[in-house]
Amino acid sequence: MKVKYDKETDILYIQLNELKIAETDERNGVILDFASTGELIGIEVLDASKSNLSPLKVEYEVA
Repeated sequence: MKVKYDKETDILYIQLNELKIAETDERNGVILDFASTGELIGIEVLDASKSNLSPLKVEYEVA
């Protein structure tokens, strides 16, 4: 998994795996990338700093 925040474009991208993107779906400034199998590949948040997210603060937890 990779998390990338581009401060210049204010886009946060969470890449879950490296499969090839076959389809995308946008809802309220969030773009979901899917493989041809329907598996979720990545989540892109547009205008991330203007959302309820804090793109510069990432917490990681293993349970």
